[in-house]
Amino acid sequence: MARKSGNSQTVNILIIGQAGRLQYEAVLFAASLRARTPGSQFRLFVAEPLPGPLWPSDPRLSDPAVRQLLEELGAEIIQFESKHFGHGYPYGNKIEALQALPKGEPFVFFDTDTLITGDLNSVPFDFDRPTASMRREGTWPQLELYGPGYTQIWKSLYDKFELDFESSLDLSWPDEYWKRYLYFNAGFFFGSCPHGFGERFLRYALAIRDDAPAELICQSLDPWLDQVALPLVIHSLGGGRDTLPDGLLDGKITCHYRLLPLLYAREDDHVLNVLEEITAPNRVKKVLKTYDPFKRMIYQNRGQKVRALFDRKDLPRKEQAIRNKIKREGFWMR
Repeated sequence: MARKSGNSQTVNILIIGQAGRLQYEAVLFAASLRARTPGSQFRLFVAEPLPGPLWPSDPRLSDPAVRQLLEELGAEIIQFESKHFGHGYPYGNKIEALQALPKGEPFVFFDTDTLITGDLNSVPFDFDRPTASMRREGTWPQLELYGPGYTQIWKSLYDKFELDFESSLDLSWPDEYWKRYLYFNAGFFFGSCPHGFGERFLRYALAIRDDAPAELICQSLDPWLDQVALPLVIHSLGGGRDTLPDGLLDGKITCHYRLLPLLYAREDDHVLNVLEEITAPNRVKKVLKTYDPFKRMIYQNRGQKVRALFDRKDLPRKEQAIRNKIKREGFWMR
């Protein structure tokens, strides 16, 4: 029987925390989770990479006040070793950190630049049918003139791992259109066991990085490696693109804002209200104001100036156009 979220089952949430912007985003995530999801069903883990040869400097949480506040907000801080990625590919943190979670317990990974804007208890997770974020653009592959098409590229990957390619296709979209092929944003994903999921994610990612099919010779894997491997993992574990109702994650319940200027530019008023609510308490404000981009965007009203540049009902279709407009006005921060 499929294991679905319920009141009797603890679900572990994983985000990455490390020196720099991510540690302050982790505070926002933890504060929003506490504010919007009552009860004890969800247990938050903040995973920090340990120092090692793959990191030129110490990647751990560098602000003791951040560490203390995260623990006050109910987070458990855990460590993991960077054995394969590290500084050269920090997106690999989400792959390697999975092994630090309790084995055999259902999990949800979120990118740290996410706000919980509703009650996660209302999301009908089916952990035996994993999925990931469908809030994505057709960022990979980028087709080259006279090069292989979408079908050749994706099928070469399914063949490499002895997976059934045809059953992964969404036949409501035409051949050689990117939405026909299973592709996610890796901003969230979930499964029944982080160790099994993480081992397969790591194995697929390393095999693609180190021994890619010939059809990928013209394709960049930086920063796309995690998003190339993820649909293969999900498909191999019996998941797919439609195992959650639309409009919950990356909708009413969570917001993957990416960077604060993008949040102010494009997210609806409810998301902004959550941000203002969770950043108002003095104990949170005292910590976040030590990070200059957050101080200026949230507390010195630069975010509101960004918001005034855009009509949320008529946003540019591409994210890059939003970024460019903010940069032209001199309001970009990260």
